[in-house]
Parts: sequence; C-alpha cells; structure tokens
Amino acid sequence: MVEAQHKEIVDQFTSEFPVKLAGLAEALGLEVFKSPLKPDISGLIEPSDSAPSGFRIRINRHEMAERQRFTLAHEIAHFLLHRDKIGGGVVDNVMYRSNLNSRFEVEANKLAADLIMPRSLVNEQLSSLNNLDADAAVSILAERFRVSQPAMRIRLGV
Repeated sequence: MVEAQHKEIVDQFTSEFPVKLAGLAEALGLEVFKSPLKPDISGLIEPSDSAPSGFRIRINRHEMAERQRFTLAHEIAHFLLHRDKIGGGVVDNVMYRSNLNSRFEVEANKLAADLIMPRSLVNEQLSSLNNLDADAAVSILAERFRVSQPAMRIRLGV
C-alpha cells in the first residue's frame, strides 16, 4: 500500500496525461538515470547516498521510449510498495522478474500500470472516442498516454 505522504504526490502527477514520470520520481526524491544496461536488463532501483529518498533508478537507455516509461513506472512502484525489501538493489530483467518474490513483481506491474495509465483518465479518453473499433482506440490511447499498444490492450482488456 502506498503511504499517505506519497499518495498525495502520486495523485498530483496522475491527474493528467501523459503522466510526467520523471517529475513524479523527482517529487518522490528519486534520482533517475538512463544507462547502458545489459540487453536483458530493463531497469533497476538501488540505494544512493546522493538521492533525497536514498534510492536511484537506472533505466536501459537502449530500449524503446514506451518501454523506458513503463520500466520507470515499475521501479517507482517498487519504491512505493517495497522500499523495505530493496536492500542492495532490485534488478528487473526484460520480463520484469527480479530477485524479489514474484508476488512483489506482480504488485509493481499493477501499480506501474496505474501510474502510467490511470484508469479514470483512460476511461475518460476512451469515452471520447465515439464508436471506434478496439484496434483504433488502442492505437490512439497508446499514443496519448505514451505507452505501447500491448500495454494499452492489457489496460483496456482487449
């Protein structure tokens, strides 16, 4: 569960789209770097003496922008939900699997989707797309929210 002090910050940043994830991370006191990580690593969160929160996030700079955004949301989710379990760091591979229990990865993925594609905003935008077929709606919404089409399909359940 997201602590009250962080929930206010999250609510502020998830009230408009595309969600400004870098701004959210900064407001939470996280340092974020795009780094040349191994091809099988999407991102990681690790302790940092220089970050106000005590943590920094590194995102694989070689992945597509939409993938980088979801990875950032996923690592922010680990900070919000699993800060006490990060220890020396959590490295997430391209399947968003890490040294954490798989339940924690599922929780991070769910919160990441909520952060990057707030359900209320997605539903609001979807209702404005009068009578478009599912493929067209997915394409338009994915572009608006700056996520991949597969991520938007999952969010919409299509």
